[in-house]
Amino acid sequence: MKRKGFIILLWVSLGTALFFFLFFTKEKSFHNFLITLLISSMYSFVLGLGNALINEFLNRKFPWSETTGIRAVLSVISIIIGNFILVYFCNYMNYVVIQKTATTEAFFSKEYGTTNWFMINIALLISAFLHAKSFMEELKKTSRKEVVEQKLIAKSANAQFESLKNQLDPHFLFNSLNVLSSLIDENPNQAQKFTASMSKIYRYVLEQKDKELVTVEDEIEFAKTYCDLLKTRFEDSVDFVFDVKKEDYKRYVVPLSLQLLLENCIKHNFATSARPLVIKIFSDNDTLCIENNLQAREQMKESAGIGLANIVQRYALLTKKNVFIEKSEDYFKVKVPILSDKPSNISAKIDTEDGSYEKAKKRVKELKGFYGNLISYCTVIPFLIIVNLLTSPHNLWFYFPMLGWGVGVASHAFQVFGVGESWKERKIREIMEKQKNRR
Repeated sequence: MKRKGFIILLWVSLGTALFFFLFFTKEKSFHNFLITLLISSMYSFVLGLGNALINEFLNRKFPWSETTGIRAVLSVISIIIGNFILVYFCNYMNYVVIQKTATTEAFFSKEYGTTNWFMINIALLISAFLHAKSFMEELKKTSRKEVVEQKLIAKSANAQFESLKNQLDPHFLFNSLNVLSSLIDENPNQAQKFTASMSKIYRYVLEQKDKELVTVEDEIEFAKTYCDLLKTRFEDSVDFVFDVKKEDYKRYVVPLSLQLLLENCIKHNFATSARPLVIKIFSDNDTLCIENNLQAREQMKESAGIGLANIVQRYALLTKKNVFIEKSEDYFKVKVPILSDKPSNISAKIDTEDGSYEKAKKRVKELKGFYGNLISYCTVIPFLIIVNLLTSPHNLWFYFPMLGWGVGVASHAFQVFGVGESWKERKIREIMEKQKNRR
């Protein structure tokens, strides 16, 4: 326990001693005050330190944030058993050892049973409050930690995304200038047309490079312009076939993905008039496919690995859908996901589909409800015991609400930590995992 805890216990001991000395001690003397202070300190420190040690041990072995269900069950069991032992110890020291108002046999008889039970309920009230306070502090700490972690992840992902996008400008410009330099010597007129097309394409690159997603329609129009540029250089050696469904035009893809994939087709395959390279762009089951007949170059230039890897990484930052690559002896195909969401809604959709926040919110509500029920029980039952003992000590009716409500608290505990919806969900997941492993 920290220094602050010891100071609080000292003030509680002094305040309790003054209260009992002023209102319940007949002979006001310094000796009696010291005895009252000693008894008060014993109760405060034994119960306070005992519960603090139990709580600290459980915090180390079973943190709230990692094992919430197990920790809650252990907390309930530990505060009941622990306070039962601690209260009996304090009462024994008080009545048998210090004040000597009872013998050992009398202390464990029915005569002191009500007194012991009353003190146990008081101790349970205080202990339940401390454990609930510990839970709320751990919940706040975990929430703050998760918020910080999510911010760091978001910043890291954004920085990574920006880094990936910034690779496109120099890469595209470098390749375009290489094509232009070769055309200047071969065909100056086509080089001039190529320059005009390149300026149009580069304008699109500059417009779209700051966007996470663009419409399929915009990307297709850009791809057609880029294909015209390639046709300027390769003429009949390359053919392009576009067959994208009109209903997919308003959906979204990663910007410049088609340009990079078309560039890969040209770079990794040879094309001649006798054996033209045929590149098909079409949509199929929520994917945009780029397929070419496989005519692999025998001596390929060293690749920087930017194109396809860039697209895969950018999709990984935006969605859980994967980029698929198919290769056979006759063709090479890349499938990129077509997304239905607008760029600003993607992250929100992933969070909604996952449902982690709503599940956590529901779980916290269940735990708060249970601890509220437990604290209410530990508060009301001692009050009923006092009323019963003051009004009709020979008719102990407080047992009925104590037992009835106690069964309700126990049932609530099993529902929240053992046999509730969370238990059903866990069992369903376990069965599904077993079936999955068998397959």
